[in-house]
Amino acid sequence: MGTAALILLGNGVVANHVLRKNNGHNAGFLFINFGWAFAVFTGASIAAPSGAHLNPAVTLGLAIADKTPWGDVPFYFIGQMAGAILGAVLCWATYKLQFDDHPEPENTLGIFSTAPQIPNTAWNLVTEIIGTFVLVAWILLSPVFAAGDGGTPNFGNSALGYAGVSFVVLVIGTSLGGPTGYAINPARDLGPRIAYAFLLPIKNKANANWGYSWIPVVGPLAGGALAALVYLLVHNLK
Repeated sequence: MGTAALILLGNGVVANHVLRKNNGHNAGFLFINFGWAFAVFTGASIAAPSGAHLNPAVTLGLAIADKTPWGDVPFYFIGQMAGAILGAVLCWATYKLQFDDHPEPENTLGIFSTAPQIPNTAWNLVTEIIGTFVLVAWILLSPVFAAGDGGTPNFGNSALGYAGVSFVVLVIGTSLGGPTGYAINPARDLGPRIAYAFLLPIKNKANANWGYSWIPVVGPLAGGALAALVYLLVHNLK
């Protein structure tokens, strides 16, 4: 449910920007970044009862860092992918009339999935690895609640709740999102891409760019794993 909300709102803000006859048409990249950031807040809040896992890269990082049981990982992945596909379908349903009216239906894949501004396999991977590393490193390394001296609590970043993660996603988007569109989440990219290719009845749509599709999956997973390894190194040095 949390990942479905993430994708519904995240894809939705891009659709609002791209498709004509919308109140948000041509609102710009910063508009999209804010929409995605607070889509994370909404989705994580909904998914809080199950640990707020919206992102396979985060789930993998938490498992490597011994903060999530490995036996739970496949079930998180299944839920994340199913939610991402559902969220994309709900986004299309919300904007169905605008999709029908759009003069360039062949250019609608970008509403649902990412693409590089300059295609280059190695450097596109590097961009996704770095962006996801920042996200997962913040989740693992930022201060959490602890009792301070004299019993005074030190709330750390935990007092921010899921808004803290949203702020990180916002700055990743505005600072690092230009080259590849900052997927930083395999489900966020692959689930809507599958929905676009096989489920969404958009007339004259283009192909799903499967040749690029593995980069926003492998890159974020590698970035999440590297962040977890750094966390373990720091933790073992204490």
